[in-house]
Amino acid sequence: CGEDPNREGLLKTPERFAKAMTGFVSGYSMDVEQVLNDALFEVETQDSDMVVVKDIDIFSLCEHHLVPFYGKVHIGYLPTGKVLGLSKFARVSEVFARRLQVQERLTREIAETLNRVLQPKGLVVMIEATHMCMVMRGVNKPGSSTSTICKFGCFKDDSSKLNEFHRLLGR
Repeated sequence: CGEDPNREGLLKTPERFAKAMTGFVSGYSMDVEQVLNDALFEVETQDSDMVVVKDIDIFSLCEHHLVPFYGKVHIGYLPTGKVLGLSKFARVSEVFARRLQVQERLTREIAETLNRVLQPKGLVVMIEATHMCMVMRGVNKPGSSTSTICKFGCFKDDSSKLNEFHRLLGR
């Protein structure tokens, strides 16, 4: 009994696995400042202007089980005369997702970085994800998902701004 390690399909598996793992944790070799690449632009804004970037796909590895979790990042902010190039929201999310993670920390790392760079009136980051450690092991609950949210400024202080963000997400 057992597996034949010389079977054609397994011969290069260790190399493929190592290459895949390197990609899964490539965020450790990324510098978030370099990724942002001075893509901050001066724009005239009004007090009520809100920018929402939603449905950014992320894939990460749970640091507890080395099993994937995947989902969507949603970001909203009220600019103070500066906006970030839209692709940078996905790139910042990717830097932190491509590390061994827990969803709670991932949400906070994205939010803290964007809040520091943008210095907005308010910023909110929400992640909705499915954790394969919940789906394929342990409690075996397909269909379960986890939502996390990190808020700064007016999103923390003014529930109407948070409600508007959720409305723009279609919630």
